[in-house]
Amino acid sequence: MVVCLCQPVGVVEELEQVRGVLAECGEAPLWSCSDPEVVDGLTQAWACVQQALAIMAHLIREAETRGIPQKEAASSTPVWLRQRLRTSMWEGKRLAKLAAAFDHSPALDAAVTKGEISAEQACVIAESITDLPADAGIDTRTQAESLLINYAADFAPGTLGKLGARILAHVDPEAADRHDEEALRKQDERAHRGRGFTLSPRGDGRVRLSGWLDTTAAAIVNAALDPLCHPGRDATVEAGLARTPEQRRADALVDVCTRVMRGGELPASGGEAAQVVVTIPIDTLRTEPGEASPVAVLDTGAPVSAAEARLLACDAQIIPSVLGTEGQVLDVGRARRLFTASIRRALVLRDRGCTFPSCDRPANWSDGHHVKPWADGGPTALSNACLLCRHHHRVIHRTDWQVRIASDGHPEFIPPADVDPQRRPLRNTFHRRE
Repeated sequence: MVVCLCQPVGVVEELEQVRGVLAECGEAPLWSCSDPEVVDGLTQAWACVQQALAIMAHLIREAETRGIPQKEAASSTPVWLRQRLRTSMWEGKRLAKLAAAFDHSPALDAAVTKGEISAEQACVIAESITDLPADAGIDTRTQAESLLINYAADFAPGTLGKLGARILAHVDPEAADRHDEEALRKQDERAHRGRGFTLSPRGDGRVRLSGWLDTTAAAIVNAALDPLCHPGRDATVEAGLARTPEQRRADALVDVCTRVMRGGELPASGGEAAQVVVTIPIDTLRTEPGEASPVAVLDTGAPVSAAEARLLACDAQIIPSVLGTEGQVLDVGRARRLFTASIRRALVLRDRGCTFPSCDRPANWSDGHHVKPWADGGPTALSNACLLCRHHHRVIHRTDWQVRIASDGHPEFIPPADVDPQRRPLRNTFHRRE
């Protein structure tokens, strides 16, 4: 890794100066620039972005070395970056991956730090070198890495990845012939290891789907969706209502999940069958369509219109939780140690997920936690409970972090003195949008 020789305070001061220069560049008028100047400026700006990412990677690695993410009770570096910088999890993972790549390759570090290649290209090259056979010598790895860095001047990450998959054939053809089968196996292992799927609410009524599947898994998904999203299903639909291919696939995914839920084939979550809950104020059900009424809320925390809520309440797979003006008391006192299904359902409706500050883990990944331990006289009641994911459940039990129920009935957390000397209470605002 490239190490800056400046003192930490100097680094901060220099970055502040760079930000000032960039701000001036951002405010500069571009109308007087010639076409070549615009194109050259674009190239220089892109190099600046990559160099800034390299600095980020250096700082992230230093923070990891010092154990700062763990000290602040983050379950991973990407989670810590989201807490600190308000990044998306995808961006946090990308930066952590870049920091790891630099840690193993000074050459990649130097190339991105100088703005010669992009951070994304560096990660692709790092993966290609990792996939080389175990018996590939240091000279072979160095030569392959150098060749790919040179290729980066002419090829985008996707093409660079394809070149990386065959790089051994360029630097050691005989070894490539011997290791083709192993290379394919490593490719399959990497695809399986890198599989993932996320649902990211955009805050505008849409949820972004993104992720990766290996080739076999993608074939299975396509086989399930294809019959439900064939264009022939829209053959009789009027032109103005016909669905795009993307819309047909989205509807097919929901159809597949709905059919599985209705078939009762999913395992239980938190002691209950898989289900969707919609919280509906009683006034919403009483109002006529078109009249103003309180908004209903899904158990994910997402609001839905009154019309949609009334429709959901009629679906056998949707549980309507109708709230009156005074609500329902869910308290079994000390008669039971474990949380009942009704109390857990109330916890899900109130907390919507792990309540630890900045944690985004959903309710079905979270445990019910007695704020005052049951063994110390704490009741098994909504007023003495909160949802915590397994990681933060351990944090509460094994560290100096504390949790309490505030006067408004919601959990809040008191950090240790070494995190915040004033020990100011914190709340999770990820699940609940006030």
